[in-house]
Amino acid sequence: MAMTMHVDIVSAEQEIYSGTAEMVFAPLITGQVGILPRHAPLIARMKPGEVRVRTATEELDFYVSGGMLEVQPHVVTVLADTATRARDLDEAKVLEAKQRAEEAIRNHQSDIDYAKEIAALAEAAAQLRAIRRLRDNSNR
Repeated sequence: MAMTMHVDIVSAEQEIYSGTAEMVFAPLITGQVGILPRHAPLIARMKPGEVRVRTATEELDFYVSGGMLEVQPHVVTVLADTATRARDLDEAKVLEAKQRAEEAIRNHQSDIDYAKEIAALAEAAAQLRAIRRLRDNSNR
């Protein structure tokens, strides 16, 4: 029987997932991290991207817009700014948001608008990667 750890994924709005996992993957600002049970304690900032939770029976995909990751030997906590299950993302809406951000970047009025639109573009790109990865996995 494989070792497991407890995983909680929460956002400001709600708890997204709480359960056991064999492995967790998370997008840190320093790069992707894979976490197994008995991992060394860690606190790190996350960037927008996909959090994957591998359980004994399936792999679950979540999109986070950033936040904090806390790792203890048998507990992983994802404190996300916003989080959703990847399967709940609407590809058409994400593509529309990406196009709006690209247009705003081309026509930026101030540095503040530019930085905000760059962040919106990064978030949309991360959401699209999560959607496409989920679609690719379901076609296997």
